[in-house]
Amino acid sequence: MSAGVGPVVGADDGVPRCPWAGAAPSTMRDYHDAEWGRPVHGESAHLERLTLEAFQSGLSWATILAKRPAFREVFAGFDAERVASYDDRDVERLMADARIVRNRRKIEAARVNAAATVALRADGGLEALVRSHAPAAPPAPATTAEQQTTSAESLALSKELKRRGFVFVGPTTMFALMEAIGVFDPHLVGCHRRGR
Repeated sequence: MSAGVGPVVGADDGVPRCPWAGAAPSTMRDYHDAEWGRPVHGESAHLERLTLEAFQSGLSWATILAKRPAFREVFAGFDAERVASYDDRDVERLMADARIVRNRRKIEAARVNAAATVALRADGGLEALVRSHAPAAPPAPATTAEQQTTSAESLALSKELKRRGFVFVGPTTMFALMEAIGVFDPHLVGCHRRGR
């Protein structure tokens, strides 16, 4: 088994970062430094991240980041009620929009998940449900070989969301969501963002 890779020091700034963040200034590095692993607040922020993680499945995160402004526009700022009201004409409109990932199943999943988000309000809401699955003992990987892609908590969150009517919320996708929104600190030990 590979020993994996630890944080990589940027040649331009001497700052240690998770290896995927890139060695030079880039969109991925900016996302790593300013957003990844930081808590978000509110229903629309959680629905946005859940939706984008579903769209990312099978693609690079850099692709999704590049398209995020268009996703925010076409999904009405991820206002759950508005997206839940989308009809088949809206799905066709989105399928014709080259600015986003045009995958019918994922577009329809966004509509289904928005409706499930609205329904979840009666039980505390999407944010509370996701946050309730924070691990009691968060991972603290020192190298990429120690990083997980699923956990007991992401599996439990996936099952609960599916029970509540959500789709495209498998345990790997939910683990990525939990990392992205700071349900736990996802940064490698030694990364400048770890513990911040």
